[in-house]
Amino acid sequence: MKKHWPWLLFAVFAFEAAFSLKPRSDQPDAFQVREWGKLPALVNGRVQPFDSIARNNLIIIRGNTAVPLEGNGANGAWGKWEALQGPLTERKWYQFTQHPKKLSPAEWLLEVFSKPEQADTRYIFLVHHPELIGQLKLQDKGVENSGLRYYSFNDLKPHLAELRKEFLQIGAVKQELRTPYQRSFASLHNGLTSYLRLKNSLAPANIAEALSLLAGDETLDRMDLSVLGPRGTDFAGDLAKFERLIPAGLRAITAQQNKQEYDKATFNEFLGYAEPFVLQGQIASLLLLPPLAAGQPRNDWASMGTALRDSIRAGAVPTAAHAHAALATAYAQGKPADFNRVLNEYRSSFAGKLDSEVKKGRQEALFNQFLPFYRSMMIYVVALILAAASWLNWSENLNRAAFRLVVLALVIHSVGLLFRMFLEGRPPVTNLYSSAIFVGWGAAVLGVVLERIYRNGIGSVTASAVGFITLIIAHHLALASSTGDTMEMMRAVLDTNFWLATHVTSITIGYASTFLAGFLAMIYVLRGVFTPTLDQATAKALTRMVYGIVCFATLFSFVGTILGGIWADQSWGRFWGWDPKENGALLIVVWNALILHARWGGLVRERGLMNLALFGNIVTAWSWFGTNMLGVGLHSYGFMDAAFKWLMIFNVSQLVLIALGCLPDRFWRSGKTPQAGPPSDSGPTALKTQPG
Repeated sequence: MKKHWPWLLFAVFAFEAAFSLKPRSDQPDAFQVREWGKLPALVNGRVQPFDSIARNNLIIIRGNTAVPLEGNGANGAWGKWEALQGPLTERKWYQFTQHPKKLSPAEWLLEVFSKPEQADTRYIFLVHHPELIGQLKLQDKGVENSGLRYYSFNDLKPHLAELRKEFLQIGAVKQELRTPYQRSFASLHNGLTSYLRLKNSLAPANIAEALSLLAGDETLDRMDLSVLGPRGTDFAGDLAKFERLIPAGLRAITAQQNKQEYDKATFNEFLGYAEPFVLQGQIASLLLLPPLAAGQPRNDWASMGTALRDSIRAGAVPTAAHAHAALATAYAQGKPADFNRVLNEYRSSFAGKLDSEVKKGRQEALFNQFLPFYRSMMIYVVALILAAASWLNWSENLNRAAFRLVVLALVIHSVGLLFRMFLEGRPPVTNLYSSAIFVGWGAAVLGVVLERIYRNGIGSVTASAVGFITLIIAHHLALASSTGDTMEMMRAVLDTNFWLATHVTSITIGYASTFLAGFLAMIYVLRGVFTPTLDQATAKALTRMVYGIVCFATLFSFVGTILGGIWADQSWGRFWGWDPKENGALLIVVWNALILHARWGGLVRERGLMNLALFGNIVTAWSWFGTNMLGVGLHSYGFMDAAFKWLMIFNVSQLVLIALGCLPDRFWRSGKTPQAGPPSDSGPTALKTQPG
């Protein structure tokens, strides 16, 4: 059994990953929400399924894609325990361990579309700054979960006008200069804006609420908001009445404008429908209605409000608008049979017209279901623990299990990367989020290669640690996105697959390999200072690894930088402009070349090589993230104010490690390595004889 348990552990994780790809469907007599979530819509210039739209907006609003129902996830497991009825001794353990029920992202979005009053009660808005909580008088409202406080839209609704006025002042402050309070305020405003736009994307749920946050003072002064209040749950019936009213309504408007007798009841009823539809077209964020008419261009999607405004001129409401209205009405009224029938009819209308969009929606929904990067991140963690534990007792089984899990995590990581490339139709790196995914993948590949060569656990630890850390970084980059969409449309200057596949990929491989060399140096220093496990053989292996990886990094960084100059010459008419990002890329090349020359010239030996590799982490982090934080230059595509603190913490940690690497021998637990002969610069010398 001891020999086979690594394979058993591998099989468990592999089976779980494979099982996650199993097609899932709702009960036949229930609402087919999963199928509804695969329907395509156009948002942020990209066709994507409702499931992705829901996930992206929940990330903006809540910071995650979970919408708890039972107790709203208020107090975690202990809160659920306390909420159970009956004496403590009678409470069942299985009741305590049950997870609270949650809405799936697609269910939440469908609720926002069809039952907005109920959606307004969900605790989805994250407010964590104490000054902001006090200003909005939210101390006795909302719920607490894991130290964070969440509020419903109903909690925030009385403060919409106040939020709008405050944001007009905060919006004038540059993002990089905002205080923590201002950043928290802007985040809340962004979440509320996203929610209100979603809420009015299908039916004008309550235009007055949206205008109180989104409109200017002059617009509000000119409008009677009392006629823009909540509407009923029968949007399909309202749409049918509006369509029947169009001829008579147009006659009444024409007569009124010509100062003739007109039917005032018809006139008022028609405007009661038309005015919210016109305003809805200005507020809604989704283009729900596909180009299904004969001869209509494939990119001619329309929002519900715009289509209903145009239907006044055309005299008829589009069929797709009726379908969406019928779906919302059936869901609001609890009629799954009607919902499923309309859903099937609407999907069949895409046949032969938008087959590729429908297929892409299904594929992207499957990608969301698979969650490859989350799964690989979890496996990397387990592999890291096993690989590190193997160093404590030198268990070969632990090391084998760790290596197999790293390979499995890398396979899932690779599948996710290829799946993203397929969905986007782009090379692997298109933005900061995908760069983190690719850096982790590249480092994991190199770590697996090192482990296959040396078989000492160092490659497994390196691959799993860097893979996990970079996927965590990618997760937080997704949270920092203004749209929540990690497959966003490319900027015009970047919209070229050739240069994305050559320059950007080469540069990113340079990032990955330089970080990998720095992480190997971290292992060298930490094992040498804090453990007695850095013997001569291990030190020699680590030195060879770092030297080889630095050579690899120098090649790709240099080639990528030259290719970037050629691209810049084609895009902007100059090969080099001393842009911060360009300088950062050059710094990596120069620093790696400095390491190699210092090694070749005998200026540094083992510990000096490791310290230089550690400083390479600082150089690479600056080129990757720091240049974006300056907020200037043609390459500043991913400014993130929250990342500055973590960048500084990382840099300080590397400086601390460099200081440890310079400590005299007596402070290293590994002690001096026995000398077999005179020191040789081509191989590792006595471990502690050369501090530099």
